[in-house]
Amino acid sequence: MATNAIDQTRRMLSLVTYLRERPGAHVQDVARAFGITEDELISDLDVLPMCGTSFRGGDLLDIDTDGDRIWWHNPDDVAEPLRFAADESTALLVAARAVATLPGLRESDRQALLRATAKLETAAGEAAAASSRLSVTFESEGGVFADVDRAISERRRLWLRYYSPARDELTEREVDPIRLFAVGHTYMEAWCRLSEDRRTFRLDRVAEIRLLDEPSAPPELELRDLSEGLVQPAAEDPEVVIEVGPGGRWVAEYYPHDSAEELADGGLRITLRTPDPASLRRLALRLGGEGRIVAPQDLARSAQSAARAALAAYDGPA
Repeated sequence: MATNAIDQTRRMLSLVTYLRERPGAHVQDVARAFGITEDELISDLDVLPMCGTSFRGGDLLDIDTDGDRIWWHNPDDVAEPLRFAADESTALLVAARAVATLPGLRESDRQALLRATAKLETAAGEAAAASSRLSVTFESEGGVFADVDRAISERRRLWLRYYSPARDELTEREVDPIRLFAVGHTYMEAWCRLSEDRRTFRLDRVAEIRLLDEPSAPPELELRDLSEGLVQPAAEDPEVVIEVGPGGRWVAEYYPHDSAEELADGGLRITLRTPDPASLRRLALRLGGEGRIVAPQDLARSAQSAARAALAAYDGPA
């Protein structure tokens, strides 16, 4: 059965709880309980001793096996209440103060964040002193976020100049904003008056934004469930086949796909679906020699042409 890093991580998190409750468990019984082979279980057990509450030696899981039974020697130590280390406290405090300065942040949210920051400073004690000498500011998305948040609050339409990476062009459009959300980046979901359809816009790709006097009136839409990620292919979306070498196996972990078949050279043949196949040309360019689009043929030819154009640019005048 094919697996990826996300599947393995979920399994190992469950494995920690399972082993804590069953000291000296038999390898065969544990493998059967998790529906994996004994070799896969031993592979997980080779990784677990490098995991813990931090990278400090005493905080790592002391788990080993004699091939028949599995022993966890320090479950009580790892189960102790966690305490922030100095570097962890500093990172959290700097991040919290930076977020509190974001333009467009609702005042109630800002005050709640400041109260939580004050409690963290008290808990961190002397470790909080270093964080006061560091600061982070947001520049590129802050103004766009503030305008979108205001448009949603006041139910006003927005005008955008937006960069589309799939077409590599700037477009102008009017949108009725629906909501802001974050999945890795910050996005606005809106009803686009240019395409007369629901669209998602990444805030760092908004080149220019302006609030309009027209009221925002998006149609009644059911909000998308984003618990499985931003990109959720549908069965009717076009199918794309990509072959990657060993250095491109990460594609199967980052892109939802229908199948990932092992290739003789250690790579994968990945079949996926996407509503916008042209957007995968950038993936092909990023992979370079570690991957190629196999099907559909017109997309494969388009990616090849884009690669040749990129190479030709290096031959031009400096």
